[in-house]
Amino acid sequence: MYADADSRDLRELDHRSGDGIEVSLLWSAGTGEVFVTVEDTRVGSEFRIAVDPAAALDAFHHPYAAAA
Repeated sequence: MYADADSRDLRELDHRSGDGIEVSLLWSAGTGEVFVTVEDTRVGSEFRIAVDPAAALDAFHHPYAAAA
């Protein structure tokens, strides 16, 4: 985990995929935190970032910019 949220508390709010990239928008019911996860199945890498709930959709649509 990249933050304090317990994976059992995570709820997927949105998901998209294309060209081997899987992006999920997650919310922790236990902490109220919001995360964006990115998995690149072409190279086997993934990352998760905690995001401000007010900017969650922007981070979901532009996860690499949010991670920078």
